[in-house]
Amino acid sequence: MDTILHRMRGKLEVDTEFGTFLGDTRIRLLEAIDQHGSISQAAKAVPISYKAAWDAVDAMNNLADQALVVRSTGGKNGGGTLLTAHGRKTIALYRALEAEYQAALDRLSASMNDGQASDFQQFRQLLKRMSMKTSARNQFAGHIVGLREGHVDFEVRIKLDEENEIVAVITVDSAENLGLSIGMELNALVKSSSVLLLNDPSIKVSARNQLWGEITRIHDGPVNAEITLRTKGGKSVCAVVTHDSVERLGLVVGEQACAVFKASAVILCKYT
Repeated sequence: MDTILHRMRGKLEVDTEFGTFLGDTRIRLLEAIDQHGSISQAAKAVPISYKAAWDAVDAMNNLADQALVVRSTGGKNGGGTLLTAHGRKTIALYRALEAEYQAALDRLSASMNDGQASDFQQFRQLLKRMSMKTSARNQFAGHIVGLREGHVDFEVRIKLDEENEIVAVITVDSAENLGLSIGMELNALVKSSSVLLLNDPSIKVSARNQLWGEITRIHDGPVNAEITLRTKGGKSVCAVVTHDSVERLGLVVGEQACAVFKASAVILCKYT
């Protein structure tokens, strides 16, 4: 009976302490941005939707210690989208790691093909179970700068950058399970539906988290609109609001707005 040969071909994903940061699609997007200098043309080249391309860029810039992609303004073409030197270095490192990764998979496949097909299948199933994705649109990377324990709840202050902090309130049990400590790096997740928008600085709200930024995109849907803000520190925040709210607040690209969300709406996670 002929031996069935198995070869594993993996799609490399680079994870930071805060979750998935880079994958093949995102790298190809960065390469296309570098080539075309336009997010719309890069999205077509990948291909992915224009909205998905901007979502990916926002996520990468949020998780990276330096911006990978920046907007350019002016010039005869009216500006565009540019890859930074850090972005080019990230691509080069990813491609080098990808080559090593595939070589390691080839060696592993060769050893598993030696009459161990069942082990191979079990290994594939294990990898599948270990994969995790989140539906939360807002993912912030930061480190803990403050902890305050109560009888039931635990307040966690997380520094995102020099300009912004966010506060999360979780149970004492959750804090113990995470093993929280000052300086620890975490990923903070916030659903876009939990984010409210304000554009009047005089309005006072009880929500602990208030991130001011410039409106960079308004994506209209059948019922709601998806609004993306970019903070002074370069972080992006996404909110889903009704069309009536957009009109009532007079939200337009280029104007300032504040993303507001409760501390209880923040989900914390760490990767070991």
